[in-house]
Amino acid sequence: MTKHVDALKSLHTSLIDSRNGYEEAVEDSEGKGLAPLFRKMFELHDRHAAELAEHLSALGEEADQDGSFMSTVHRTVISIRSIVTGLDQTILPGLIDGEERNVHAYDEAIGLAPPASPEHRTLVSQRAALQREIQAMKARESVGA
Repeated sequence: MTKHVDALKSLHTSLIDSRNGYEEAVEDSEGKGLAPLFRKMFELHDRHAAELAEHLSALGEEADQDGSFMSTVHRTVISIRSIVTGLDQTILPGLIDGEERNVHAYDEAIGLAPPASPEHRTLVSQRAALQREIQAMKARESVGA
């Protein structure tokens, strides 16, 4: 397996982990507070992971749809946070930090992808979409502060 494919697989797993955390947040928020944000981020990561899975399949690789151990960690942290403090504006810094780690995974995958490849174009587009969501979260955080 090439470094390029390894980076795609690693990014895909990170997106699945994030998706699973947001799925838990949607369930635990019970439609209140940041539920629309959680739903939007769940859908974004779900769509991006599906697109990367298609690229991996085209490269002869199978994408893991369950995520890593971090999926369990994300779900647990969200569940505990929801019980103890609620899923309000105070969770935004942690979400932003996690999404910025995803941006770094995109940077690595983009750097290793052949520039003219279909996956390179997808990665660049997905990274830009994620960056827009991070900026929206930061704006929301500054308004709530």
